[in-house]
Amino acid sequence: MPDQRGHESHPQALPLKPLAGLFLRLGLTAFGGPAAHIAMMEDEVVRRRKWMDHTSFLDLLGLCNLLPGPNSTELAMAIGRAQAGWRGLLLAGLCFIVPASLLTLALAAVYVHYGRLPAAQGFLLGLKPVVLAIVAQAVWNLGRSALRTWRNVLLGVSVLTASLLGLQEALLILGAGALSLLLARPRTQTSAFSLMVLPSTAAAVSLPFTLSGLFWVFLKVGATLFGSGYVLVAFLRTDLVHRLGWLTETQLLDAVAVGQVTPGPVFTTATFIGFLLGSWRGALVATTAIFLPAFLLVALGSLLLPRIRKSPALSAFMNGVNAAAVGLMATALWDLGRATLASPWTILLGLAAAWLLIRQRINPTWVLLGGGLSGYLFHFRA
Repeated sequence: MPDQRGHESHPQALPLKPLAGLFLRLGLTAFGGPAAHIAMMEDEVVRRRKWMDHTSFLDLLGLCNLLPGPNSTELAMAIGRAQAGWRGLLLAGLCFIVPASLLTLALAAVYVHYGRLPAAQGFLLGLKPVVLAIVAQAVWNLGRSALRTWRNVLLGVSVLTASLLGLQEALLILGAGALSLLLARPRTQTSAFSLMVLPSTAAAVSLPFTLSGLFWVFLKVGATLFGSGYVLVAFLRTDLVHRLGWLTETQLLDAVAVGQVTPGPVFTTATFIGFLLGSWRGALVATTAIFLPAFLLVALGSLLLPRIRKSPALSAFMNGVNAAAVGLMATALWDLGRATLASPWTILLGLAAAWLLIRQRINPTWVLLGGGLSGYLFHFRA
């Protein structure tokens, strides 16, 4: 929290051990992609451990949505920074990234040796209904804090609608913030600008692989990418398949599949690709490059957030950003629901997961693992 002079201090900084324990566990068990990761962090940090309230959590989430890079990983770093200073930022980020990267590295070694991925369809089949229930719970909890006024309700619904129509996430976040500022201060001139940097198309030219080239490809992705895992596919396809010719389409899709099936950040796809191209050195270079900008951006953003909240105009901007963040999570919930609830079995599993999470308050980690095991057994018997 800021002191009277506006500087951040941590008089009751959280010990590093519980912080490391939480994000190590999430790095090993947080399946389902960014929306599910954010939902699990909200459950652990706000509801269970009460390290912060919903408003503080939403401020961190809104800040991370303004930054390029892996939002859920950046949120882990921001939580660490808020609870334990700079050491907390580094520790939370590394504890969330490293376990997932090591699991991805192991799968990459299996893939290189056998030329294919282990079958995981049943496990994923059981995970998705549980992820749906976790995200629904988080949308409800965060929505109650972010959508307290009719203006924010309209902003959240507008962002949800525009996102479903295909508008870019960065534009929606910035636009909602700018509109909230205009509504709060009608006479203030505000301009919204896009931070989206799209990959440029280029003719296919096969170039020799180098570790330095690999580093710059993934550093650019980590520093400029807004949006979902599908945007990550577009970036990597443009550079690694078409421009450089280092990967085939099949290898890229397999790499993205591994990023989806493993827990933790989807950006660990970089670990898999790095291993394919340059063994363990390539994995280390690619992983470091894609996550390095996130550490730097969150460090800078965490310094600015207290000053943003002290400014009435910028605070209004952040309120709009927070409303947009809930709208985008609702979009993820809608898309996930359409893709997941395709059979009576998945509907029953989703309802059971919701009952365990909401009524019995079972930790989402165990519900996820139980859902994955149920899906594997169901798929195996089928």
